[in-house]
Parts: sequence; C-alpha cells; structure tokens
Amino acid sequence: MMHTTNPSDTINEKPPTLRLCFPQWQGAGVESIRSLFSEVPFEEARRGYAVGAAVLNAVLPEHNGPTALVPVSSGTSGLGKQDGIEAKEAVIAQLAAALETIGRHSPGRILTLGGECSVSVAPFSWLAGRYGNDLAVLWIDSHPDVGTPASRYSGYHAMAVAALTGHGDPDVLRLLPATIDPNRVALVGLHSWTEDDFPNIDRWEIRSFRPDDLHRSSQPLLDWLKASGCSRVAIHFDVDVVDSNEIIFGLGAEPDGLMSNEVQRLVADVSAVADVVGLTIAEFIPRQVIRLQQVLRNFPLISS
Repeated sequence: MMHTTNPSDTINEKPPTLRLCFPQWQGAGVESIRSLFSEVPFEEARRGYAVGAAVLNAVLPEHNGPTALVPVSSGTSGLGKQDGIEAKEAVIAQLAAALETIGRHSPGRILTLGGECSVSVAPFSWLAGRYGNDLAVLWIDSHPDVGTPASRYSGYHAMAVAALTGHGDPDVLRLLPATIDPNRVALVGLHSWTEDDFPNIDRWEIRSFRPDDLHRSSQPLLDWLKASGCSRVAIHFDVDVVDSNEIIFGLGAEPDGLMSNEVQRLVADVSAVADVVGLTIAEFIPRQVIRLQQVLRNFPLISS
C-alpha cells in the first residue's frame, strides 16, 4: 500500500520527530555473533545490540518530542530458523510491534536507535507510506543487506534492504505499509559482502558508492540524490561503515571504510539539500560496557 504525501508537510515545516528505541538483537545470525564477539558468553554477546540501543539513548542529547520503546523480548522464544530466516517468529512479532508503535504517534520524522540493521525496516517503510515517491533512502553501511531467505547467511539483519525494496519473505512483506523502489535507494560506503547476495544489487538496480567514491567529496552522492527527484531522505547509519583502522564501533572489524569525519560530512551535505525525515543508528556494540557488566555481575548491592 502506498500513501500520498501529506500536503501540509512542506520541506520548510518540521513535524514532530519520534525517537524510537528499538533494541532488537534477534536479527543477527548466530554464526556471526560466535565468530566476531567471542570474548563474552554467547547468550550475552548476542544481546549486545540491546545494550547498544540503551547506551545510545543515554548519551544522545535530550529529546524534546515523543519517545517510544519497541517491546523486544530478552528471552529465548522464537529464535528458531524458519523459512530461511533465523529467529523469524521473534523478528516478525517485533516488526509488527514497531509499526503499531509508530502508527500511534503518526510522526513526520523518526529517529531510530538500534539494535541491528533490520530496525530500519519498520520506520523506513512507514515513512515510505507517508511520503511516497518523494522519499530516497541512503543506506550508509559496509554491507549491502540485500540477502533473502535463499541466502547462505540467514541473519535477518542482512535482509533489511531487500525487504524495504519488496524482496524476500512474504510474511515480512505483508506487514509493511509500503516498499521503496530500488532506484530510490543508494548503498553508501559499500565494501564488504557475501558473493551469493551481491548480484541482487545489479539485479534490482540499486545504486552503490564505494568508500573510494566519496573520500574526497560528497558530490557523487548529491548528484544521485538530485537525479532521484526526491526532496526527503531517510538515512540508515550502520556504525561498521567507519573504517575499523580508525575505531571499531560495530560487531566486526571492517577496514578500509569511510572515516568518521567523512561520514559527518556526507550527512551534513545531504542535510543541506534535502529534508532528513528518518535516521537510524544501528549495529553499535559497546564492548567496554558489556565487559564492565561482566565484571560487576556479582558485586554486592547491584541487584538489590
């Protein structure tokens, strides 16, 4: 279903921004957690995304608008693999809860604090329903996230762009208010992928920009955005796009990405020419915080 743009939402007006705290962790595949975050017990490592969402909400400036928390299970129910998706039951239930939460507020803008990458599916789909063909998506990420249930890797977070562009599991797609034409999606900072998924980028005609395309200037991306004809943008920022030679924010080390100041420049340049109506911060794993939790676990008075 595609809604038309609300005539009252002009680029000069600023409808309320919903801060959506979405600590979903179930979309990350078991194999990646085991291999990339082995220094803490697995059951705690896989929930590190929820810790990341809590830290983001704590350290960002105070929000003047509405804030909502998507209910995310911390238990072990719904984690089995179904139809090629790990934890399908959990992520489907939480996708529905996120859409219901957003719908209650009917925001003009959404800041989403995740959680793994699939937390963008609900807010970006909702915004696509509100703004229609006037919405472009910039997916700033080392990875393309264009996997499907047929992919070798079954973590749902690697399927987020596929779902948003109308590809993938029918149970997911049935929940979405709208999908986004792939020609209005740009993969920004792409330099890491699995070979079985990568052909989907060309097949679906999604534009991609490698770090080398953007180190010196944002202009290639700005030219693409201008050609799209869209005045509104939703930005997904996966922290692993930042070159791990500078700092490791995400689950795994991804060298040769964008530098942090380059990401800042890209977002600032886009914000200067378009109305940013969606922003997601995803895949943050605060390793020191999680390790500190381990140290403090049995201290007196902590749980009393």
